Amino acid sequence: MAVKKGNMVRAIREKLENSVEAKASDSRFPSYLFESQGEVVDIKGDYALVKFGKVATPNIWLKLEQLEEFV
Repeated sequence: MAVKKGNMVRAIREKLENSVEAKASDSRFPSYLFESQGEVVDIKGDYALVKFGKVATPNIWLKLEQLEEFV
């Protein structure tokens, strides 16, 4: 799936946990990244800005390859 603005997505645990981004910050990711749907609100290069609306959290930039369609 090609991720586009407006798509509903979730993070892929295996691709996020071993990423450069995880090694550069706190690698304890909250479960909502993997279990709830987020909306792609912007795309810049290889990254998508994802808004998880069901929980009160800030938007997060994730690599496109770390996302999958939420079904």
